[in-house]
Amino acid sequence: MYPQQIHQYVRQFFIENNCDVLRENEHFIHVQLTIEMDKKIMNRPFYWKYLDSTGDEPNPAQLTLITDKSRLTESIAGEVVHYGSPRLNQLFRVTRELGSFVQMYEKAGGGTGGQTILTPWVGVNYKITYSSDRTREILYSLGINLINGMIIKDFQESINGLDLESAISPNTFHLPYIIKPLRALERLDTVIENLITQDDHTWAEEAKVRQQRDIRVLDYFYEGIENKPETYESEKKAIEAQYETKIRIEVINGGLFYLTSI
Repeated sequence: MYPQQIHQYVRQFFIENNCDVLRENEHFIHVQLTIEMDKKIMNRPFYWKYLDSTGDEPNPAQLTLITDKSRLTESIAGEVVHYGSPRLNQLFRVTRELGSFVQMYEKAGGGTGGQTILTPWVGVNYKITYSSDRTREILYSLGINLINGMIIKDFQESINGLDLESAISPNTFHLPYIIKPLRALERLDTVIENLITQDDHTWAEEAKVRQQRDIRVLDYFYEGIENKPETYESEKKAIEAQYETKIRIEVINGGLFYLTSI
């Protein structure tokens, strides 16, 4: 995923959690945290305990995140976020804690006339992690139309500009879904599995080569010792664990979305 996609995710995270965007461009964002969000992500437990004991007025922090440092045209003091960075992983975790599944309706336009018809979609944001002694993370955002089964990629980008609400607007009704949401999730999971299958997995082969190299080095140091000590086996197991290849699929969040069109 690209820096602009990270920026869109970070921006949407703060907006959905009622944090005001004070200043931004395509490469950084400066936000005013709410009290709740400050407590969740700023690691200031003693500050909040002090306020609880004194009753002083709280002053939640402001936060600047840089999503593409290489393209900044001005000097901005902030925290750089990228895939695998502690701050972005923290936002993923908080998203899961706050509730990973929503139901939203696109707000009807202000024009007069007939009713607005909304079509049901299921959208899911996935994080795929390839890990050995090195880690690579990829985000996928998929959506499936619950009427005709059409699946689209970059679903989150498609709805970022829409005005979504938790309650349906007056003079608006939604079509009943034909494909059940659980069945839709199964289809999206299959798409993710196919994407992983089609991906380039030379990273796993390269990890195996590095593992064999380190084991050969270990064997060299213990060469000529017929009854190898326990340290040999423990070191060998540590090398095997270090280079063990794993693929992890995580659902960051998702929802049922009633939309006019995408």
